[in-house]
Amino acid sequence: MNRVKLYLQESYTELVKKVSWPTWSQLQSSAIVVMVASLIFAIVVFVMDFGFRNIMTFIYNLLY
Repeated sequence: MNRVKLYLQESYTELVKKVSWPTWSQLQSSAIVVMVASLIFAIVVFVMDFGFRNIMTFIYNLLY
């Protein structure tokens, strides 16, 4: 039981005194970067899917 208590105390101390938390503006700018990157990635995947679908449809129409 003492080991669990020691673990919790050390975890609390580390989170409160040793971790550097981002400011609100840093957090907002990071969130915007993640959203923009996700949107770009989704658009790229959509374009690739659309292109491959059309290519495969063209190939299937040639063969059958």
